[in-house]
Parts: sequence; C-alpha cells; structure tokens
Amino acid sequence: MSPLEKTETPVANPEAELPPVNPTTLRASLGVRIVTLIVIFVPLLGVIAAPFAVWGWGFGWTDLGLLIGMYVLTALGITVGFHRLFVHRSFETFGWIKFIWAILGSMAIQGSLQQWVGMHRRHHQHSDTPHDPHSPLHRGQGIMGLLRGFWHAHMGWFFEANPPGMDRYVKDLNASVAPRVASTLFPVWVVLSFLVPAILGGVITLSWIGTLTGLIWGGLVRLFLVHHVTWSVNSACHLWGFRPFKSDDMSRNNVLFGILAMGEGWHNTHHAFPNSARHGLRWWELDVSYWVIRALAFFGLAWNLKLPSKEAQARERRMA
Repeated sequence: MSPLEKTETPVANPEAELPPVNPTTLRASLGVRIVTLIVIFVPLLGVIAAPFAVWGWGFGWTDLGLLIGMYVLTALGITVGFHRLFVHRSFETFGWIKFIWAILGSMAIQGSLQQWVGMHRRHHQHSDTPHDPHSPLHRGQGIMGLLRGFWHAHMGWFFEANPPGMDRYVKDLNASVAPRVASTLFPVWVVLSFLVPAILGGVITLSWIGTLTGLIWGGLVRLFLVHHVTWSVNSACHLWGFRPFKSDDMSRNNVLFGILAMGEGWHNTHHAFPNSARHGLRWWELDVSYWVIRALAFFGLAWNLKLPSKEAQARERRMA
C-alpha cells in the first residue's frame, strides 16, 4: 500500500474549458423523464404494497436473507466497484474481478457504469459549484431553497439532461474491454437484479409464493433502500454532519450514512482524499467497503491500495 497525498479525481483533459451550463434550465427528454419516474417510484410502490402482499405469511427468513444479501451485494457494487475502483482507481485488481464489480454496481440500477463514472467525476471536478450535477446548493435562500436543494441533490438531478462533454470523463473506461462490455450490457444486469432474488426465493422455498416475495423483498424493497441510502450521500452528506478535513466544498462526514452506505458517508474525508481506498480513517468510523477491499488484498485479488499518509492527514485536518 502506498501513501496518498491529496489528489484530484483523474479525468481526461481536466484543464479543458467547459461550455457554460445553467443547471436550472437543463431538462431531459420526455422518454428519459418517464423511465426515471418508473425506476424511482416502482420500488416505492413495492415498499407500499409489501405489507399487503406479505401480511401474515409473506415474510420469513428466506425473504430477510434475500433483502440483506442483495442489499449488501449491490450497495458494495456501487461503493467498492463503481466508486472506489472505477471512478477513483483507489486500488487495482484483475480484469475479471472488475467485470464482477461492474455487474454488481449495475444491478443497483443507478445508470450504466460509464454514465455513473462520468457524472461522479464531474461532481468531484466541480463539487458544490453551479457545474456540479447534484449539489444541494445554488437553489435559493431560506427553508424553500434548502428543500429545493435537497430534492435536487437527492433525486431531482435525474430529471435533467446530462451536461455536455461527458465522454471526456470516461476515456479510460472506453479503452478497457471489461468496463466497456459491462456498461454496454447494462439492460441485462437490470433484469438480473430482479430475476436473481425471485429465482432464489422460489428455489429455496419450492413455491411460487417464495418467487413473489423474493422479488418484492430482494428486488423492489432492496432497490428502494439502496437508491435512497446512496442518494443521501449526495444530499444529506453535503448538508449535515461534521468537517474534520479541509475541502473546497461543503462535503460532510455523516455517521448514519457512514454506516448505512458502507463507509461512503465519511464524505468530507473522501473529498479531502478522493483517491483513498479508505474513507473511514478513524478506528470508530466503520467502513465496510474498505474491509472488503482489504479482504481482496489479503487473498491477492487487489493491490496498490491508495491511502493518505499520516502527514497528509495532519496537513489537511481543519483547526478547531
């Protein structure tokens, strides 16, 4: 493992001039907005329907296992795979492992690998400025401005068109076979995201009811939880929490989402050291994603883990 100084997220041509963007006027096409509504609200409807579907019979140990198992796998697909591996290149691994992480991240249904990486690299390059695609700031003053900003950062930004020039952020992915193929096959991974828990539920219980409840709990409910926990890093972790390190934005460490989001909630630490494989640098800051990366390294499946040195941490720590 090598010490890591404070560095910027790697992007192609970072000094290139961006065309002016007014984020308040960008609007996606009708088709994109309809699909986005379906992806967001169908899982919500699943949560609402779940108590009626499972009342008295439809929830058991199998359903609980599928809910937790699918949540952990797809959430780690985002945190370890999409975020720390592909966006920030916090560690290196074999091509076939990259492909697995790309599948698991895609099964969280937050966009294809290339879309997710491109948008997140832009976020880091322009964090909490008007060019940031999902900053909760710049949405007006007072309580209404705060609410509009929270909505935009949490999920409203999905309804806006992608900023121009996004391809420049993912040239490295386009040049690599495994990420490029995995991103192209995104619709397949979306189907598997629901098919896997449904099939497992049916096989384990040997019943069609098990198939239905597996789909509900391991599919819809799990997706709802993964979505809103992940999106809360964009919204809540730029509004509420503490800031132990210097950064040029309003990113904050949030204990709740540090736990629920597998270590991603230590967001100020991440923005101070964006390429670090570890976000929870203190002993009490739980970082499940880093534990997984360390486990991969222990078995020789990951290497070149990037970590901030003690000197770098001291230099970037904010004075009380």
